Amino acid sequence: MVARTLDEAVGDVRRRMGDRLFARVAGPEGPRRRERIHGTPGPRWFGEDSAIRRVHGDASMFAGGIRALLLQSLHPLAMAGVVDHSGFQGDPWGRLQRTSHFLAVTTFGPAAHAEKMVTAVRRVHETVVGTAPDGRPYAASDPHLLEWVHIAEIDSFLTAHQLYGARPLDQAGRDAYVAETGRVAAALGVLDPPRTEAQLAERLERYRPELAATPAARETARFLLLHPPLPVPARAPYGLLAATAVSMLPRWARRELRLPVLPRTEAVAVRAAGTLATRTIRWAMTPPPPGRERQPADEPPRRR
Repeated sequence: MVARTLDEAVGDVRRRMGDRLFARVAGPEGPRRRERIHGTPGPRWFGEDSAIRRVHGDASMFAGGIRALLLQSLHPLAMAGVVDHSGFQGDPWGRLQRTSHFLAVTTFGPAAHAEKMVTAVRRVHETVVGTAPDGRPYAASDPHLLEWVHIAEIDSFLTAHQLYGARPLDQAGRDAYVAETGRVAAALGVLDPPRTEAQLAERLERYRPELAATPAARETARFLLLHPPLPVPARAPYGLLAATAVSMLPRWARRELRLPVLPRTEAVAVRAAGTLATRTIRWAMTPPPPGRERQPADEPPRRR
């Protein structure tokens, strides 16, 4: 009886933590969207055993997502578009929830829903135009800017997965991941997305001359890393993820954003903290094996 009660108490903690995390990244519409994404029959863009599903379904995405935002901010035109149109600091969780919804639909949802989602995003991009502080015009529909956002994001997700994922990919899997994400990028308007890990690295290097930390980029980094809009109890765990994300950035990017480089600390403490944080998220958001925790009679098993 005591063991069963302890199991139930741990299960309650696990469920509450998982539900709070899911609500944070998916928003109030999350449960209904999840059911629609996973429960709607029909062909998908990617199969059950695809590399993109392995990466995008893993808890390492939390740290990878923070790294992606920091890296993407280093293109002055992309950063200008974020500042002028996304309301990032005013509604950071709304932006996160829209991004996570897009990734979930295109990765796991029916093909028809993925195509509809891509069309909707392209329409939004057509309205995002303006002038950067340095006087250059920008447009979110510009294939060159779209490619930068894509490669910075995919490099971040892949880097995080290789370090903290439950099942890191071999070389063939990494190439497959880049190729599969390229399908989504091409649908969004990227003209020739990279299709292998080597091509991804080459594209990132090609953008280097264009990249620089503007005052807005550094302000965004401070906001993401030091002043996230979170309740006090959540700030310490988030701090672990933020430190993990920073440690994965290239040194040149950290210099631009004026973020510290502490090789010994990162090699031991930050790596251990990142592993702990990722495993805890994975534990919370993965339903326990059958028989370890009872589900209420009126509640279907949760999908993650």
